[in-house]
Amino acid sequence: MTLEQKAAQTVIVPIYGENLASTSRAYRQLAALVRDHGIGGLILVNRVRYGVVRHAEPEALSTFLNRMQRLARVPLIVGGDLERGASMRVEGTTKFPHNMAYAAARDLDASGAEGAATAREARAVGIHWVFAPVADVNNNPDNPIVNIRSYSEDPREVAEHVKAYVRGAQANTTHPVLVTVKHFPGHGDTATDSHMGLAKIEASRERFYKVELVPFRAAIEAGVDAVMSAHLWVPAVDEREIPASISAPVLTGLLRQELGFKGLVVTDAMDMHGLSKLFPPVEAAIRAFEAGNDVLLMPPQPAAVIKGIAAAVRSGRISMARLNQSVLRILNAKVKLGLHKQKLVNVEAVADEIDSEDAEVSARRVAEKAVTLLRNESAVLPLERSDASCWFVLSESRYSTQGRRMMDEIAQRAPKAARTLLDPQVPATELDAVAATVSACESTVVGAFSGVAAFQGSVGLNEGYTRLMESLLASGKPVTLIALGNPYLIRAYPKVAAYLATFSTAPVSEAAAVGAVLGDFAIQGKLPVSIPPIAKQGDGIALSARPTVQ
Repeated sequence: MTLEQKAAQTVIVPIYGENLASTSRAYRQLAALVRDHGIGGLILVNRVRYGVVRHAEPEALSTFLNRMQRLARVPLIVGGDLERGASMRVEGTTKFPHNMAYAAARDLDASGAEGAATAREARAVGIHWVFAPVADVNNNPDNPIVNIRSYSEDPREVAEHVKAYVRGAQANTTHPVLVTVKHFPGHGDTATDSHMGLAKIEASRERFYKVELVPFRAAIEAGVDAVMSAHLWVPAVDEREIPASISAPVLTGLLRQELGFKGLVVTDAMDMHGLSKLFPPVEAAIRAFEAGNDVLLMPPQPAAVIKGIAAAVRSGRISMARLNQSVLRILNAKVKLGLHKQKLVNVEAVADEIDSEDAEVSARRVAEKAVTLLRNESAVLPLERSDASCWFVLSESRYSTQGRRMMDEIAQRAPKAARTLLDPQVPATELDAVAATVSACESTVVGAFSGVAAFQGSVGLNEGYTRLMESLLASGKPVTLIALGNPYLIRAYPKVAAYLATFSTAPVSEAAAVGAVLGDFAIQGKLPVSIPPIAKQGDGIALSARPTVQ
């Protein structure tokens, strides 16, 4: 391989999974990177148009990946952020709950099953590198980007679920995937989204070793294939105000030498502001490589980055031995995946591989077991007269599908109950009118979506929803609040009569929330995080299912 070809193997660029026309500009640009520059791989990301998130269609994605693989002299490795299964990026695949739901359900076997199902569905559509599981310890209630993506605030609990997931995902040796823990060295104890700026971990070195590093150490012992470096500053390890993703003391000193990790190190997306605001694309890429990363994920200006890495080797800034070391790791990973023997996807078999009833059942069971009851004044739950209740579902976007499953479940299980689906763009006058309708209801149930997303900056309800909640609480009718996502939501509304947390915004969690309120199954979840001063980790009120009427 030439120097430029070696440098190109370290670069992974984004795709949206659409089967692009060969005459389109997007296709020509990508084809040039694959055929002419010889980039190392692709990462599937979601396209967002007019506020609508669009996932790839399985067959279109597989067909397009085959077209790209045929252009590549060295097989492409294809990755994806699949923290909730392939469904995060691909339609028609199993929609699993968020990680924190698995800890609330206290089900390590289910974490392993999720890893196995994710690996199977990923390989079926042509994805080889799973950027999951999240190994961050969510010990900061105000964290705007980790939250329910983490399993728990207990490092040992996080470690156990991480190990279970890794082993489950690696169980398929016939069609293996690469499994990745992230975001090293730990993104849980920060209140800054690294998509928006440089986050900082204030912990002492001693605390850092006892908390943040525990799950990563466990993952390495379990044989995880890759570690993703984070764009956050860790003064306890490197006093310079720079991201860990470009810090040699963090990646070479701590990860490689101290923890003994020998697999692939990959940056988090290099277009995130936690890095991109500090250095121009080529300099950021060179610094990331110097620090110890093997793979540069989504660098802006990839062609320029390839030339920059090659130039840094020619100038002596990066040694040829160092470049060869990373390229060898990348090529060995492709061999482990069997890409040198079979790099194309069997498109006709895709539908059979991603349609698994067992995986759907597992996701539903976890969602139900995860539901955690933290307050139940005057035994409000399960609802005695569900038909006399008013339900308000607060979605996070007018253009999302959030709440639709919940509305359907209410219609089926409590057909006479009043139900309203709202979005953040509803005018204040309409919200006031909605709040006034509770006078006809004996009780009120609010399902509030509060998930984590890049560039959001916070995890909570907007001003309009907050005003609605205050009106509902002032009505004198008992209010049940269901946190679909952020479990800390009760801190803003401590006067609710009942409080349930699902730890996920997934459709199966919507269904589980309705079932729990109506007493369809026993509530048994335990809180994986503490919510001072309201609840401590491990809290959870057990509630039996409503007796079945014979």
